[in-house]
Amino acid sequence: MMNDLSSLKQENHSGTPNRGKWFFSKVLIKALVLLIIANFLFAIINPFPNLGRYSLYNHIFPGRQRLPYGDHPAISYNLSLNNLEAMFASHEIAAGKKPDNEYRVILIGDSATWGYLQKPEQTLSSQINQLGVILPDGRRVKAYNLGYPVMSLLKDVLILSRVISYKPDLIIWLVTLESFPQDKQLFPPLLQNNLQAVSELIDRYNLAIDSAVLYASQETTFDRTIIGSRRDLADLLRLQIYGAMWAATGIDQDIPVYTPVSKDLAPDESFHELPPPHLDKDDLALQILEAGIKIAGDIPLVLINEPIFISDGENSHIRYNFYYPRWAYDDYRQILSGIAEQNNWEYHDMWDVISPNEFTNTAIHLSPEGASQFAARIASIISTVASSNR
Repeated sequence: MMNDLSSLKQENHSGTPNRGKWFFSKVLIKALVLLIIANFLFAIINPFPNLGRYSLYNHIFPGRQRLPYGDHPAISYNLSLNNLEAMFASHEIAAGKKPDNEYRVILIGDSATWGYLQKPEQTLSSQINQLGVILPDGRRVKAYNLGYPVMSLLKDVLILSRVISYKPDLIIWLVTLESFPQDKQLFPPLLQNNLQAVSELIDRYNLAIDSAVLYASQETTFDRTIIGSRRDLADLLRLQIYGAMWAATGIDQDIPVYTPVSKDLAPDESFHELPPPHLDKDDLALQILEAGIKIAGDIPLVLINEPIFISDGENSHIRYNFYYPRWAYDDYRQILSGIAEQNNWEYHDMWDVISPNEFTNTAIHLSPEGASQFAARIASIISTVASSNR
């Protein structure tokens, strides 16, 4: 009898760990199944784009003066992300209803418009606002910076398509030749990570974009899962966290010591593998430019060829600057002014209005003083256009 009891105790004792292991195994299996289901549902529902609409900006933190973009997030309190909804939700333009006494001006363009190497108060839009322009009807001009780094007309059009819902009274579109080549259109990461929105624009306006290039980058079902989109989800959270430091310091860009734009240039006439000595209209993405103007519709749009650095150094008889050989840029200006006149667009060619001394690290980035001079010229155009469209 004692032997039987002892034997039973040993069985029970030896079975307890096995039952425990089986219990934890079942828990792990269930957790894994739930994780797979959650990821699958997340991919099917695809709530990620809508998550960006929920923002602490314009509620707990003031809206940013420019779209989020940053190379060094930890010290610039800013970062580059791909969620368009989150980008716009963090911007001051999303603060609420447009004031009745506001004449709303939207600036779109590249890093020069965004304000690379400029503090928020030094950017083109901020300096326009600092002029305090009041129109004859009593409305105050308020310029909003919706520029975004990387040069591409299609990137500008994507942003423009979102801007319309904020009821602008005027759109200022700043362009330069480097935004026009066909091979630049899908280059920006912002486009490559918003292919559905880009595809809709291409289809709606019948744009001549290589669909093979476009669809080769299409996201997979895995990319839309929680695991696949973990980086994008983390970026949404980080943008909110950086809002506290940005609101406290006003810093949204790390401005490094930079190498000034070079006056001495290579004896090179090349431009995007296009053969000199002449540009053809088909070499430029004019169809995308036309699509942007169609998107603006009845909203007045001013097209401005932005200032560039004009070198007087070595080989400056061949090239204006690092970006542009003279033959290509001269042809571009002639083509753009011709098509603007043909279509009765409001167009201003300001390529040479700023002294070469007021450029910083590239042929398009202006110093604060250069931006101030440019802002005064744009403010004059705004006043004229606003008066003529009353």
